[in-house]
Amino acid sequence: MSITTKGGDKGTTSLYTGERVSKSDLRVDAYGSLDELDAFIGEAKHYIKDAELKGLLLETQNRLYRVMGELATPDGSYPMPLCEEEVGEITRTIHRFEQQVDLKGFVIPGSCIASARLDICRTVARRGERRLIALAQQAEVSPILMKYVNRLSDFFFIMARVVEVQEGVLTYKTKPTGDCGEQ
Repeated sequence: MSITTKGGDKGTTSLYTGERVSKSDLRVDAYGSLDELDAFIGEAKHYIKDAELKGLLLETQNRLYRVMGELATPDGSYPMPLCEEEVGEITRTIHRFEQQVDLKGFVIPGSCIASARLDICRTVARRGERRLIALAQQAEVSPILMKYVNRLSDFFFIMARVVEVQEGVLTYKTKPTGDCGEQ
């Protein structure tokens, strides 16, 4: 079987149900942004040293496939939807990491290569959430998916800070110096 089907040559793609829609459809845009996030997570894993963090990233990638599958199934028949417990799990992980970091202000992102990659994941997750919200304004989207995708940017933010703490490079925003070329 070839991955080249020619089915999209006219600007359409198949959803999980087999229904064909435009590649510019909000649904396709939403799961496409999450697919991009998945690729960035794959890259970030190569820079993470901590085995637990790598495992959490792999787990997140597996869940993202289910999120994308559910988004690609507008009739609600996707066989493996995310559940509320998975939202609780990522929330508890975020809270646990917050205890390890103890943030004291605004953080300058990307103080090391691993955290920089996670911060890219954070911003792509936010875009994915915006696309999901746009879709939810026109079609039914599971509230569980909305909650889970909302948690993703926090998850990547705090994970990046954990990496920076581990590396001893967490950097806070400094106060403005007022050196705007004043004469």
